[in-house]
Amino acid sequence: MNVDVPCPAVSILLVEDDEKTVSYIEKFFEKSHIRITSACHGAYGQELAESGSWDCIILDRRLPGIDGLTILTHLRAKNIQTPVLFLTTMDGIHDRVRGLRSGGDDYLVKPFALTELSARIESLLRRHKEPLNTTRLVFEDVEIDLLNREVWRAGSKLYIQPQELKLLEYFMRNPFALLSREMLLQAVWEIDFPIHTNLVETHISRLRERLGRHASPLIHTVKGQGYMLRNQ
Repeated sequence: MNVDVPCPAVSILLVEDDEKTVSYIEKFFEKSHIRITSACHGAYGQELAESGSWDCIILDRRLPGIDGLTILTHLRAKNIQTPVLFLTTMDGIHDRVRGLRSGGDDYLVKPFALTELSARIESLLRRHKEPLNTTRLVFEDVEIDLLNREVWRAGSKLYIQPQELKLLEYFMRNPFALLSREMLLQAVWEIDFPIHTNLVETHISRLRERLGRHASPLIHTVKGQGYMLRNQ
């Protein structure tokens, strides 16, 4: 999200108990049209999350009083669907999967780059505003026609196998999110138990070929962690 370009006011709730992190985020966004309201205690954060109208919530997992996972569970139980981005030091695959399966929309591990946090917020806001019955997905110069199950890049139609298309669709619904191998197996192949297979690696290699080896790369490998759809 380019903070120097005027945009409609965005209101974000930051539930974080580390004062340096709060100051770090607030200063980055202070010149933008983004309003940051912070809470340093879990109970107060939950109260604000339930009573306020927010475009997005940035939520730490470890908080005094009530932990972030419990806060999110309460929100979703009350059918409060505000996009939630976890910002935490809990970086295990199990932690990521649990956070996302509990209703989190994205998961960013500390230490983090403010530019990545900004890009992820932009992605969450864009996805949240998309109509549920949207018939196409677009990222950079790639477009998926969901009705006809067709993929285009830079105006050229690509020939992609059904499972590769399903994988690409998942990436495009979660741009800038770090997706582990286990998360992809569960989402694309519905495999939610430990398994030794190269399904993910093979299909990502093929997908990269389909998208064009000599074109601008979009699917990036994050060594030891997973994959991310980003433009650079």
